[in-house]
Amino acid sequence: MFVQCPTCKQSVEWSEDNRYRPFCSERCKLIDLGAWANEEYRVPSEDEDALSDAYQQSENRKVEE
Repeated sequence: MFVQCPTCKQSVEWSEDNRYRPFCSERCKLIDLGAWANEEYRVPSEDEDALSDAYQQSENRKVEE
């Protein structure tokens, strides 16, 4: 099976022989790691205010019980 390298988009074989999978090379793997370290990627999450409100509501319910 072949996939695209997430960094350079080169076609790369997905196999146990490719120690960098899903990347095509160590270079692309390190570029991706650097992007995570520089916070260029973000994991989607809910709005902080909404989370804070939900937490406060759950704490209020605990106090009422």
